[in-house]
Amino acid sequence: MTLSAAESNHATSADDPRERLRAAGLRVTKPRLAVLRWLVGHPHATADQVATAVRRQLGSVSTQAVYDVLNACSNAGLLRRIEPAGHPARFETRTADNHHHLVCRNCGRTEDVDCVHGEAPCLTPSSTSGYEVDEAEVVFWGYCPDCRSSATAPEESGRHDEERS
Repeated sequence: MTLSAAESNHATSADDPRERLRAAGLRVTKPRLAVLRWLVGHPHATADQVATAVRRQLGSVSTQAVYDVLNACSNAGLLRRIEPAGHPARFETRTADNHHHLVCRNCGRTEDVDCVHGEAPCLTPSSTSGYEVDEAEVVFWGYCPDCRSSATAPEESGRHDEERS
């Protein structure tokens, strides 16, 4: 299937970080471009991971500058910030859909999980207390395959024994 010229241009401009920054009303800067480009291939990265990668690309960039970029892009809707309890905040470029996350209790590895119920909010609370609910954030917790196969995850039988006591 080939795209028409208009469709091809639209797909290219929608994916272009320069165009995304401009559309969000943000100036196009080298640090902003580097952050957005790197996060496309490294979803769920921490600010420190982003800062290290951006420094490799651009040379001297302060940690504060990277935090400022992450904050500005999150506020503009270009990035999504997720904050799994007990783990550092993570950032991703997947913002335009209703999805959730799997988080490893041990190492913090994070994976996307599509919402099986469709449109936001995909869950309905038993009481809204007068709120107009427009989103439900779900985090599934467990142990990733690497941690399960190593000695770092609690053994299944030990965990069940503790729960019974």
